[in-house]
Amino acid sequence: MSKRIRVVLAGLALTGLVAAGCSSSSKSSGGSGTAGQSPGGAQPTYTIGVLADLTGPGSNTGDTTEAGVKAGIGVASTEGYHIKYVIVDTGTSPTGALNAAKTLVEKDHVLAVDQISVVGFSAAPYLASQGIPVVGANVDGPEWITDRNMFSVLGYQDYTKVQTTYGMVMKKLGMTKVGAIAYGIEPASYDVVKSWAASAQLAGLQVGYLDTQLPFGDTTMGPVALQMKSAGVNGIYTGVVTNTSFALVTALEQDGVKFKGIMATGYGGDLTGGGPGASTAAQGLYFLLGYEPVELHTAGTEKFSQALKQYAGVNTEPTLSEYLGYLSVDALVQGLKLTGPNPTHAALINAMDGINNYAAAGLWGGHTASFVPSSRGTVAGADNCTWIVQYSGTSFHLVPGLNPQCGSQVPGKSI
Repeated sequence: MSKRIRVVLAGLALTGLVAAGCSSSSKSSGGSGTAGQSPGGAQPTYTIGVLADLTGPGSNTGDTTEAGVKAGIGVASTEGYHIKYVIVDTGTSPTGALNAAKTLVEKDHVLAVDQISVVGFSAAPYLASQGIPVVGANVDGPEWITDRNMFSVLGYQDYTKVQTTYGMVMKKLGMTKVGAIAYGIEPASYDVVKSWAASAQLAGLQVGYLDTQLPFGDTTMGPVALQMKSAGVNGIYTGVVTNTSFALVTALEQDGVKFKGIMATGYGGDLTGGGPGASTAAQGLYFLLGYEPVELHTAGTEKFSQALKQYAGVNTEPTLSEYLGYLSVDALVQGLKLTGPNPTHAALINAMDGINNYAAAGLWGGHTASFVPSSRGTVAGADNCTWIVQYSGTSFHLVPGLNPQCGSQVPGKSI
């Protein structure tokens, strides 16, 4: 399937957020007040900016970010924190991301930026120079590890290092010779694929095919599939968005290749919102998560699902961007709890830099990650853990022994 059919989830109102060339567009949520102000001594209303890929190739997974933010803000309100947001579209363009960040800082005067964008790396130097707290996910590049103003709710994966987690997963799934693909423009894509390859070799698997220079959003996977077939690949990992992953899966199946596949994206609403074609392409595939899947029905996942339903009108399974939007607000609130009302940008950064046990609203199942700059650089999320589900029929299913799979970093080993 070359393109996933996307649906607009109830209550998102994403229309009108179309980037024009290198420009960006924005809209505000309801609410009153500006960042940190408390008119008349009332409880302050905090204004945050949301930097997201609402149009362009990244919208394949990024266009549901707003629903997650709404869910997080709804939960925050029950804890006494009143937050409004301004969401700005990057257009999945590096220049668009930088312009969007400037809009949030210079026009909207936000307290913090929730950044969930595959091209966010282009805005990072500007946001750091302005001393703006950035909360979000390191789905773009390595700046999350080095910039002390950036706080990743995915943990701080340093994909230049090697760990055992991914190789253990592939071996348990029965892969023996693997292939993997990534985008050349996105450091978080090509570095993670190289890390997967190194981890596979540590587990005794062969790496038959590796391409880390695909154009972003590429769906012309026929040549790639033929090369994987020629190399004898029987397992694949795709560090790319859903459209590219499913295009490769379809091409491999058309070429008669028997394989097992692990997808970095496509879980939950990213798949089931894609229509019957996506469901057909996904049969038997495994999906990687950085958090507990809702199929575990833990206290954390139940709270998350309820928040999406109550505050964002989402009644389907969550998407990756909904997880990230929800947790970006949660992490911000953890920082606000340490600063008190009306914090400066610097005070919020200093407070969050001291958090060493962030628990992702219970979605890591008791595992934690540290925002402390000196402790950043784990490889596979919180405590080097990952969760795996498999799609069959019309739903996702837990994979025994892989919820979670936790490993360890290999001392002295890097890519």
